[in-house]
Amino acid sequence: MKQFEIREFGIDQLALVDAAKPAPGFGEVLVRMTAASLNYRDLMVVEGKYNPKLKRPMVPLSDGAGVVEEAGAGVTRFKRGDRVTACFMQKWIDGPLTREKSASALGGALDGVLREYAVFSQDGLLHSPASLSDEQAAALPCAAVTAWHALFEEEPPLPGQTVLLQGTGGVSIFALQFAKAAGLKTIITSSSNEKLQRAQSLGASEVINYQFQPKWEEQARALAGGEGVDHVVEVGGSDTLPKSLRAVRMGGAISVIGVLSGAEPVVPPTSILMNAVRLQGIYVGSRAMFEHMNRAIEFHRIQPVIDRVFPWTDLKEALRTMQSRQHFGKICLRF
Repeated sequence: MKQFEIREFGIDQLALVDAAKPAPGFGEVLVRMTAASLNYRDLMVVEGKYNPKLKRPMVPLSDGAGVVEEAGAGVTRFKRGDRVTACFMQKWIDGPLTREKSASALGGALDGVLREYAVFSQDGLLHSPASLSDEQAAALPCAAVTAWHALFEEEPPLPGQTVLLQGTGGVSIFALQFAKAAGLKTIITSSSNEKLQRAQSLGASEVINYQFQPKWEEQARALAGGEGVDHVVEVGGSDTLPKSLRAVRMGGAISVIGVLSGAEPVVPPTSILMNAVRLQGIYVGSRAMFEHMNRAIEFHRIQPVIDRVFPWTDLKEALRTMQSRQHFGKICLRF
């Protein structure tokens, strides 16, 4: 079989190699991979920015879907022919996150999904939603679960409250779709009017072009009635977090998810303290959260937004598309 490997850091250094087809052990499932999707984390891993000490060679990418080829002895959750999706963290089934669970992330701590066949523990898989294609199912494990966790698993907002979303990447677009289904008012930012129009077509209540409104936090406060938004899904990092703290209301929440603009320690603690802001890091989510989300996706017939689908062997081109940040929603790969 074929698989990609990170042997040296850099997109151009990715190697497509031959490997032995694995066999499932006790409690394991052999999956023929049919689709995968990209996250910004994958680009950082490939470039050596996520973990410069990454164990190599490493099979990249955390998000993938496929079909069960063979169920090993002791497997009770799946059978041959089942459509399945892999969990981002193979050992985070339920409960709070621990170091052991966080050390089971695909495409970083463990070999990822960009291979024709992969073996997973049966506990690290879910049935793919029947209403979704394999590419759409492959878009879920990281970005969608992260957005769901941020909005609904800690202190869920009430219908009619306002959520501020940054940009139009995978997490933000999933958050927009989930928030709309839950009856929340959404404000989304982008530097592209075309992308903002697409966000409105998905149900965004208000849009802000931060190229023309550099003080977007002030406009967000005004759009939320002057008191500030109830919840911010913060994907930017060091450049945007101070603005998010000015956009959120007293007693509001900020879910810290990404570092697209950097990870410098520039946050004034008084902004958190004096405004009683709940600031929480969101590191994807558990299998239980994934299951909660899938039920909502099926009930509301939510369709993941996919920008482009590449042949899986065009990984380098797909990563460069991710690098350009011109995409809207998810970038997927088809086997």
